[in-house]
Amino acid sequence: MTTAATTSSSAAPAVPPGRDLVVDLARVFCVLLVVAIHVMMVGVAVDSTGAVVANRPLQEQSWFPLSTWAGQIMPLFFVVGGFASATAWAGARRRGDDAGDFVRGRLLRLARPASAVFAVLALALAVAALLGADPDLVDVVATGVGSPFWFLAAYGITQVLVPVMARLHATRPWAPLFVLVVAAVLVDAVRYGTGVTAVGLLNLAFVWLFVQQLGFAYADGLFRRTPRVVLLVVAVVAYAALVPLTAAGPWSDDMLSNLNPPTVPLMVLGVAQICVLSLVHPALSRLMSTSPARAVVFAIGSRGMTVYLWHLPVLIALLGFLLAVGGPLPQPSTATWWWTRLPIWALVIGLTCLVSLATARFERPPRALPAGRRRASWWLIGAAAVLAIGPPFDVMQEGLDLRNAVAGAICLPLAIWLLGRSRPAVTAEGVHRPAQAQAEAVGPTDVARKG
Repeated sequence: MTTAATTSSSAAPAVPPGRDLVVDLARVFCVLLVVAIHVMMVGVAVDSTGAVVANRPLQEQSWFPLSTWAGQIMPLFFVVGGFASATAWAGARRRGDDAGDFVRGRLLRLARPASAVFAVLALALAVAALLGADPDLVDVVATGVGSPFWFLAAYGITQVLVPVMARLHATRPWAPLFVLVVAAVLVDAVRYGTGVTAVGLLNLAFVWLFVQQLGFAYADGLFRRTPRVVLLVVAVVAYAALVPLTAAGPWSDDMLSNLNPPTVPLMVLGVAQICVLSLVHPALSRLMSTSPARAVVFAIGSRGMTVYLWHLPVLIALLGFLLAVGGPLPQPSTATWWWTRLPIWALVIGLTCLVSLATARFERPPRALPAGRRRASWWLIGAAAVLAIGPPFDVMQEGLDLRNAVAGAICLPLAIWLLGRSRPAVTAEGVHRPAQAQAEAVGPTDVARKG
């Protein structure tokens, strides 16, 4: 894929050849928008009795459902994640890595930063319980803090399947898209027809794999080769299709409600968003040719996973501090409260970047295995995948509490330990093969590392 122009000032960050800087920009935009939305969702105040009350001002607005048609950017997040996965898998194959090497690296890049968050949250919830904090308030806060963890489960599932889905895309690119659409529609039909919401969990794979496949197509240059007028028509049709789907169909017009379990409208939204990104690609490429834009994107992008996983704990800690010291806390939903969202957003971003100074090592590429060693067996990788994906999946279903926080604090380090196991790298001829470095990026941390 042709990279954006990179010939700006010599002070600009170095750009690897073949890098699509627009992908970096898109992912950083998604992360920053997620933080902004959460800042507007969390309202904390003290009522007349002195009790702390939490609510969600953004979701109380009458215009909120329609705003999610633009603000629900997780499909785009998975599209650009699919682009990064496709290029990372291609690079792994060039180095001689197999599917197990690739999956091992991707799981490590998810599990390592997530393990730190689970450990801190488990400790915080244990301390809150020991101090006799109001259980209802703790439950509300913990549920909110754990809400982004669904991404770890969904992205983990898609990453484990990248080698298989990439091979299918390489041989029959349209077939996987068609099969995934049919499967997702059938799942939603059964879910809404029977009223059994749990059936929709199957779409955690079908919906996000479909969107990831769009990212594979983007990496292949399909959208770059498509005439702009066609991209515009497809985007308009996709957005227009959401009207009958949410008006006459069983789906909500609130795309946040369609998130977990994911539903068919998110697939339609993903098609629209990748078309829009492709349409504005030339303008965004020009923006990313400037040194300031690249500096900001690379600075935030290199801390992407930290910003994503830590922004809500940081926001809650900030609000708790203001409550403790009697600081200014405007009444949620008032004009003053809305005007303070921008400085609060900037402060949260800044504080999470400070957190990244302590957690940076968790976002670094995992070390290469020692010479003469190769990755663990598929059995151990599979066990590690279950340990890494299980706790975030449980949080997605049940909300964060002390039980699953402790489970995550135990299971994720165990997954990391299993992924660190190795065995002699002996070929059929009995010759040791040097281990390949696992330096692939995942999720938000792909930014500023791999294109």
